[in-house]
Amino acid sequence: MGRAKDRSLIGKEKGPGKKAKRQQDPELLTEDKEPKKRKKTKEVKEKKKKKPKVEEEASVEDVPEESPEKEEDEEEEKGVEGGEDLEDLDQLQQSLLDKATGFTDNKSWLKEANGDDGDDDDDMGVVGDDFGGDDDEGFDDDDDDKPDEEEEEKKDEEERKETAKKVHTFTLPTEEELEEEKGQIISPAERMERIRGIIGVLADFKTLREPGRRRKEYRSLLLSDLCQYYDYNEFLMGHLVELMPFGELLDLLDAQETKRPVTIRANSLKTRRRDLAQALINRGVNLDPIGKWSKVGLVVYNSSVPLGATPEYLAGHYMLQGASSFVPVMALDAKPGERVLDMCAAPGGKSAYIAALMKNTGMLVSNDASKDRTKALSANLHRLGVHNAVVCNYDGLAFPKVMGNFDRVLLDAPCSGTGVVSKDASVKQSKGEEEILKIAEAQKRLLLAAIDSCDHTSKTGGVIVYSTCSVMVQENEWVVDYALKRRNVKLVSLGVDIGKDGFTRINKYRFDPSVALNKRYYPHTHNMDGFYVAKFQKISNAVKTPKDVFRSDGESEEEDVGDVMEQEEEVGDVIEDEEMGDVMEEEEMEAEEGNVEEEKEEETKEEPKKPKKTKKKKEKKGKK
Repeated sequence: MGRAKDRSLIGKEKGPGKKAKRQQDPELLTEDKEPKKRKKTKEVKEKKKKKPKVEEEASVEDVPEESPEKEEDEEEEKGVEGGEDLEDLDQLQQSLLDKATGFTDNKSWLKEANGDDGDDDDDMGVVGDDFGGDDDEGFDDDDDDKPDEEEEEKKDEEERKETAKKVHTFTLPTEEELEEEKGQIISPAERMERIRGIIGVLADFKTLREPGRRRKEYRSLLLSDLCQYYDYNEFLMGHLVELMPFGELLDLLDAQETKRPVTIRANSLKTRRRDLAQALINRGVNLDPIGKWSKVGLVVYNSSVPLGATPEYLAGHYMLQGASSFVPVMALDAKPGERVLDMCAAPGGKSAYIAALMKNTGMLVSNDASKDRTKALSANLHRLGVHNAVVCNYDGLAFPKVMGNFDRVLLDAPCSGTGVVSKDASVKQSKGEEEILKIAEAQKRLLLAAIDSCDHTSKTGGVIVYSTCSVMVQENEWVVDYALKRRNVKLVSLGVDIGKDGFTRINKYRFDPSVALNKRYYPHTHNMDGFYVAKFQKISNAVKTPKDVFRSDGESEEEDVGDVMEQEEEVGDVIEDEEMGDVMEEEEMEAEEGNVEEEKEEETKEEPKKPKKTKKKKEKKGKK
């Protein structure tokens, strides 16, 4: 080992080393590399002047055994051994710097340059001679110039902000440009870019709007672009714009274009969710629990087998059911032994869930107005093992007469389906204002019938749950507020952790403050179909009217309703008669005034004719 070590050292002492051979012609060093190389050359100079031989011996003796493996030690040794070449290089560098800066004392300049890292001028040597005085005077001048530099920086920042605003500001097309666009085809990417630009302007309208342009112009263009991009009619899009901010609205519209994940409900009458999940995983189904808010839901990501044909499905261990339809049943919270009405039950997912909560006890009336849909309803109830259900085919409005005094009533009302656009895209064009209003009127009647079918004296119930798969205010808050004014009920909390609060005021509508207890569900926030759920607690059987006329104990409900309708018709007739009378009186007064004005006009016409005759007579007399 020792001989090998000595040979390596002897080889290093002969020449300047590999690094010296690769060195290029001396050039002016950059600012980043200058201080490091100067320090090395100064250390080499001092060591060679004082003890050159001792340094060489020390460098040879101090080399550790692992020195050939470390690159840094090798570079230092090569730098020391090639000191002569570095000396010449250093002299050339110093001469070039002296010529450029005019300095004679290089050491003092190095100290000042190394001590001051901030000023670029000092590195170039402009410290003493150019200012014509001491170094301190030069630095005092720099301190005086700092406020000016700060002001310039502020101005630069303001200019940058203004330019950024100009870049990001959206320029609204003129009417002529919009007319030209009608005959052209705009790509979806360009239209979406314009939509985002308009939304950006509306977010900070005061600063980003164009001078002379109103908010209404931006909104109208945005509405038309959204309708064309997402293929909605103007009525639906106009109401969707009022529901939420524009940025969130884009998320909703994008979510409506994609299908929701498949969800299933484990049937607790036949199995447990854990056992069902394990059985489906063994069949190649990738699934997870739907969330902490549900104990029976599973979300399926992908499956190698059809979920509607597995042995577990045919045996009634689970039901293919949307996650949003779990919420109304959870809010209803049916108890064992109660009498429950599901007014619009087909195809049976909610009824089977209610029966599972009731543990197949009590009585469940599953009704549907469509006879064809009752077939699927009864088939699903049989498959899922429901034994306490009665399937019937009645109109929901007839139910208070057919059967009443239920502990709990669930009304999943027929709706426009604006919350499930991903399942039926035809809703975007087929649902207009007239159809929405017709649906809302039918929902009001069904909700009043459901309230009348419930028994307020029930010790465990007296609960009515109203739900729709729509996001329209006319079908949700408007209907609920109508029921609060017509029946003696109050809204209570659903008891479900997820969901957004209902609207108490939106656009021109103002609702009862308790409507905020209702919950809304959106595809982009909860990853489920759009849904609305409200929960009522019935206080009494009293019926409210606009005149606050309540039903007396001796009268039946039909008589009461007939009396109220007669009173309303009488009041309406009186009002109409009074209005007609007022109109007739006004018309007579106007006619009389018109006759008077005509007489006055005739008098005024006759009066100017008299002086003309007198003038003619005077002229004739003058001629004679």
